[in-house]
Amino acid sequence: LPDAYRYLSEAYGGYHFDKWHGINVDMGIFMSYIGMFSYNNFENWSYQPSYTSDNTPWFFNGIRVQMFPSVKTKVELWLINGWQSYGKFNKMPGLGFSYLHRPNGKVSFISNNYFGTDVAGMPHVKRIHTDNTFQHMYYNNPKASGIKRAAFTVTGDFGFQWGSDEGTTFTPFGDTTASNFISGMVYNRIWFGKDMKWGWTIGGGFLHNPSRYLALVPPGQATDKFVADAVPGAKMDGWDGSTCLDYNPNDFLTIRLELVHRFMNIPYFNGPGGVTGQNGYQTNPALTFNPNSYISNTGWTPDLVKSETRGILALIVRF
Repeated sequence: LPDAYRYLSEAYGGYHFDKWHGINVDMGIFMSYIGMFSYNNFENWSYQPSYTSDNTPWFFNGIRVQMFPSVKTKVELWLINGWQSYGKFNKMPGLGFSYLHRPNGKVSFISNNYFGTDVAGMPHVKRIHTDNTFQHMYYNNPKASGIKRAAFTVTGDFGFQWGSDEGTTFTPFGDTTASNFISGMVYNRIWFGKDMKWGWTIGGGFLHNPSRYLALVPPGQATDKFVADAVPGAKMDGWDGSTCLDYNPNDFLTIRLELVHRFMNIPYFNGPGGVTGQNGYQTNPALTFNPNSYISNTGWTPDLVKSETRGILALIVRF
């Protein structure tokens, strides 16, 4: 389904029940849980998400029920096609829930949890994942002459697959059958300047994902080898760090200058040679690419490296 909903980010309908502090029942495609980074980049503290958020869902397709038993708490239930999937693998739908609690204006905690069977053609392989974020504003003095506000956030993710099917066995841990996801990230942000129009963020995280079952694949023709190597126990470990300076002249515009460094223990990022052949041909990454089919690409392979350092200048607009 590479072209499904290409021009839609969210499209759902539902009904609001005037019970407690509100109950919403929605059906369709909707944004997934919110942790440190959300789909809406305008709300995020930095431009490049850390590995933890980069490799977890940005959307769900199915049914959700949002319940607000108090003004400080939200409980959300999911019955969905799967883990960031338009279609549904196997017969069982994905199940999950989210719990958000904000006891006051300084603290926020959210826990997102998922269970499903998302390995194509392997209905007996099951997956469980939990994502948890704690956010705390530890300083707030809008009348101060220097720093006016400061906050930090800590996120931890844990998940795994288990079961046997089609001659392949997954276990949460082990040398040759391990299939788990362990990651975390920490960020700190300060606001300063008149009307808090300036912001500075620093932080980073790590990723451990043997079997690579949640990993984003490299672009273009590099996809085939990465997928072929994504077997139980395959190593994938990385870390990232970034810092950025923001200027917010108004509530609708952010100008962001960011420096980010990322490392992976396997070739993963675009190298100087690029990921397309000498003739510029870019194959559909869902299909196997044979470089010998094009004379100018004979013997050519994508250039991937284990680390990258990038400078980013972003103009982010909210309508």
